[in-house]
Order: sequence, then structure tokens, then C-alpha cells
Amino acid sequence: MQTVIYPVRDLDKAKAVYGALLGTEPSSDSPYYVGFTVGEQQIGLDPNGHRQGMTGPVGYYHVDDIRAAIERLVAAGAQVQQDARGVGGTRQIATVTDPDGNVIGLLQD
Repeated sequence: MQTVIYPVRDLDKAKAVYGALLGTEPSSDSPYYVGFTVGEQQIGLDPNGHRQGMTGPVGYYHVDDIRAAIERLVAAGAQVQQDARGVGGTRQIATVTDPDGNVIGLLQD
């Protein structure tokens, strides 16, 4: 897991808190997403996350083929929560839930 995205209501306040926590400035900063890079870890703040059903942070596993990953996970018993969608450039994300309802994020660049 290389990316964790937090749903936030006030992007400016969250950016200040996570900047202080991580000791760095954002590596990407836009009205729809703020990202911090710490080593190989990406910490993201999503001001639309709550409206999209996020109730807490979601860890995203980076995959080479998001459609194939979704198919493998569904065949193993996961359920699609949010199908693959573009979120800027060539990046796509999706979420599935495991049999206990835990959210698994998938990310393809």
C-alpha cells in the first residue's frame, strides 16, 4: 500500500495539520486534492471524499491493471464499492470491500 487518502471537510485546515504532522509542504496542491509525499508513501486529502461515501481513510494498493485487479478480487469474494474512474491525468482509482466490509482501494497510474 503506497497511498492513503483521507476525506476532509476543510482542505486548508487539513493541509495545515498534515503539513505539520509530516513536516513537509504538499507535493500536489489543487482545490480537489492535496497530496504529500513522504519517502515512497503518498498521503492524500480529498475534500469530496465524504460526499462520495468515504467515512475514514482508505489505503490504496497500486496495481498495473485496475480492471484485472477488480476482477480477481470479485472472483475471490470482494464486492465492488466504486468502479474504476479517472481522477486526473491517467490515474484511475476504484474501491472494493472484503467479506467483512473493509474497504480496499486500488490505484493505477
